[in-house]
Amino acid sequence: MSPTVRPDRLRILIGCDTFAPDVNGAARFTERLAAGLVARGHRVYIVAPAQRYRRRPPSDEVIEGAPMTVYRLPSVRWPPHDWLRFVWPWRAKYYSRRVLNSVRPDVVHIQSHIVIGRGLARIARQRGIPIVATNHVMAENILDFTVMPPFIDKLVLKLAWDDAERTFRMARAVTTPTRRAADFLERTVDVQGVIPVSCGIERANYRPDPEQRDRSRVLFVGRLTSEKRVDVTLRAIARIIEEHRPAAGSPLDLHFDIVGGGDQRKPLEQLVEKLGLQDRVTFLGRVDDPQLVELYSRASVFVISSIAELQSIATLEAMASGLPIIAANAVALPHLVHHGENGYLFEPDNDRELADAIVRVLAAPHEEWHRMQRASLDAVAAHDITRTLDTFEALYRGEPLPE
Repeated sequence: MSPTVRPDRLRILIGCDTFAPDVNGAARFTERLAAGLVARGHRVYIVAPAQRYRRRPPSDEVIEGAPMTVYRLPSVRWPPHDWLRFVWPWRAKYYSRRVLNSVRPDVVHIQSHIVIGRGLARIARQRGIPIVATNHVMAENILDFTVMPPFIDKLVLKLAWDDAERTFRMARAVTTPTRRAADFLERTVDVQGVIPVSCGIERANYRPDPEQRDRSRVLFVGRLTSEKRVDVTLRAIARIIEEHRPAAGSPLDLHFDIVGGGDQRKPLEQLVEKLGLQDRVTFLGRVDDPQLVELYSRASVFVISSIAELQSIATLEAMASGLPIIAANAVALPHLVHHGENGYLFEPDNDRELADAIVRVLAAPHEEWHRMQRASLDAVAAHDITRTLDTFEALYRGEPLPE
């Protein structure tokens, strides 16, 4: 990303409940947004949970190749989750006052209304500092990791969304990654005019390969949590193997690469053994960026069965890599996957429909596969990070949005 220094540099404070080294869509978006803003000449400060419960001074960190100042607040681990940490809510305002006293930002951009963002919004509002709020939260993402009975979950969820509404009402603008996600938020809380702003990606970082693959490879990239429904993809692959009995070297002689970690890895490994797919499935865990680009480039199709995506950066990356996409027809995924154009949608949790879609892509003539590749590349052009940065700069300054 080439730096463009502007005379009207801003001091931007970004508050988030998840940030590097966490690996998830919200954290990745915040990292890329912050790095892009630094490249444009702005001074960026991050407030995020520390990796342990201890006080430490702010430090200069290099994120996505860009230097920024990061305030790591003392945090505790949420035991049901494999990595999630949080700041004690009753300390959030105290920490917010200290950070705002030190930074004196022109604008505060919160990535979550839950703890850090909630505290920053309230203190920034008292001081007349403009607030921009972005929502990355789905109900399924929260309820998956509680240890309470369902009726308590519902009560807690209602109280949480009521509090979210109060936070969002303090903001100059509320954004979320897609129009469908904006509609979801407007239905869930009484906030109107939610602005869809794509998370955006640097398309030049990915390498579409138009050549025919030596072996069919199905790819998933993401956290291994229950709302991702990776088990549905495994059951679909088992169906394909059982029903088609593919010979070695045939288009349906497939392999499934799973990239990412999470609390569901062990149950998924057990399911692989139960389905007899040990020689067809590889759990790669977390990989670095060059490895990830290579995995996208060699894959034949990207499959995401998730039911709780407000956008899905991994799907954008797969599209930028020129892959046909097969996705659950849920929440924001239909915003990215146009049925019959750059891939196919299937009914959530329907592994038979998913199996049929995988067969349709893998068994298609190469000319048809190449047509879907071009459709993915055309569709992802609207999600270039440049447009995302232009939009947030306008929101920070209170200017009209770019078309």
